[in-house]
Amino acid sequence: MSTNHKLSATSRTVEGKGASRRLRAAGYVPAIVYGAGDAPQAIQVLHNDVLLGSRFESFYSSVIELTVDGKKQSVLIKDWQKHPFKQLMLHMDFQRVNENEVVRVAVPVHFLNQEKSPAGKTAGLVISHNLTEVTVSCLPKDLPEFIELDLADLKGGDIVHLSDLKLPSGVEIPELGLGKEHDVAVVTVAAIQEEVDPVADEGDAPAEEKK
Repeated sequence: MSTNHKLSATSRTVEGKGASRRLRAAGYVPAIVYGAGDAPQAIQVLHNDVLLGSRFESFYSSVIELTVDGKKQSVLIKDWQKHPFKQLMLHMDFQRVNENEVVRVAVPVHFLNQEKSPAGKTAGLVISHNLTEVTVSCLPKDLPEFIELDLADLKGGDIVHLSDLKLPSGVEIPELGLGKEHDVAVVTVAAIQEEVDPVADEGDAPAEEKK
């Protein structure tokens, strides 16, 4: 189960770029909540509340209890826009979820025991994390904060695929249902290739080439 994140918001009736700028200046994030058969609703959330929530990795991949004008609803963060270099959230999209309907969410992968593995202890090997998050499908109550991948037995030449991930009960990876070609590599181990200088040292050149 995911961490219990909560946010409070109020509805807003004035929209547009100018109104959004004024909201941000007042310490709010303009946002919208939609889905579950209800009409989209423009809302505003305190920016400090968003910053506090975003300190947790699971904030962007968990079901959030969003209270709008006193009415509670379960939502997922589906999209967000951040300032390119400031610690400032510019806009957010929340999607309502039904506890009886399957959701698709990208959750992070946690890599365990890599440094203890044979590959991690062998010089000349490069361990690549090709995927750092995986999209899963499940009921909201089964949504994991992350997927753990134990690399304790990782060796040179190993490839860990999506199908090798151990998933919690009730959780699936939709991509695996699309065919074997979608069973992509999550982790690969390869030997470092030494670069050979194509230019031969002049001292090793045949005598006739030195003339």
